[in-house]
Amino acid sequence: MTVTDETRGVAGVTTTVVHDVVRDATGAVIEDTFDWYAQDTRGNVWYFGEDTTAFEDGEQSTEGSWEAGVDGAQAGPVMAATPRVGDGYQQEFLPGEAEDRAEVLSLDETRGEWTALVETLDTTPLEPGTEEHKFYAEGLGLVLEEGETETVTLVGSDSD
Repeated sequence: MTVTDETRGVAGVTTTVVHDVVRDATGAVIEDTFDWYAQDTRGNVWYFGEDTTAFEDGEQSTEGSWEAGVDGAQAGPVMAATPRVGDGYQQEFLPGEAEDRAEVLSLDETRGEWTALVETLDTTPLEPGTEEHKFYAEGLGLVLEEGETETVTLVGSDSD
């Protein structure tokens, strides 16, 4: 996952582009995604969509791609400026395509070199039983995702 210095206008908002590449155990790319985030004046971070391509058995799929303001899709908060344990919110919404939800589990987690992380539990009614734990660092954002079948880690930022 790399926070780029690129921006993209989505639903009239200038967003920051985050490039997320998921590889399998052999190093082959299985998903290549560009996500769009923006922060409001109160410090809340919003998710405005994603352009995703999954690769499996020689086939490509863009299922799960969505953009706020297109076909009724709505941006959603991905991290509150002042999160509280127990807070829950709809992060993205495009019926049948993008319905991720999050609940804040902890405000002081440690994972590897990362400390004082906010941990959320992410779920979607589109994939019942699937859970993902995400970890956010103050001033940086998402640094780690731990799922049942994959772990995604921030590897760089164009501002480094």
